[in-house]
Amino acid sequence: MPFNVGISPTLSIRGLIASEKIAEGQVIEKCPAVIYPKNEEIIEQTVFDHYVFDWDETHEALALGYGSLCNHSYERNVSVDYDFETKEIVFTTLREILPGEELLISYNDDSLEPIDPGYLGLDKEIG
Repeated sequence: MPFNVGISPTLSIRGLIASEKIAEGQVIEKCPAVIYPKNEEIIEQTVFDHYVFDWDETHEALALGYGSLCNHSYERNVSVDYDFETKEIVFTTLREILPGEELLISYNDDSLEPIDPGYLGLDKEIG
C-alpha cells in the first residue's frame, strides 16, 4: 500500500496519507462494495451513513477496505470510479502525490453544493 491511515493535517481526523510518491493514474485501491437500496433506514441511523457512496440512482455502496477513509476536498487528488461488473469502488490518483500528502476525494461529484460536515466529529469520538 502506498499510504497509511493517519491524522488529516487539515481536519484533525483519520485519513489516508501517502507513505511514498504515488504516480498520476495509479490505482491505489479497489474496494469490494456492499451494495444496498438507497434510504435504507437501518444504515441511515448509523455512523456508516457518513461513509457511503452513490452506486446508481437506486443504490448506495459501502466501500470495504480503506476507501471510505478518504476525506473530502473540492481540490481532490483521487478519483472514485465504480466497476459494476466486479462490484468494486476504484480509487485512482489524478496527479502525482508526494509522501505526507493526504489522499482526497470529492463527496459531491465536484458540484458546488457544500457538504454536510456532520461526519467530522464522529471520527474523533470513535478513534
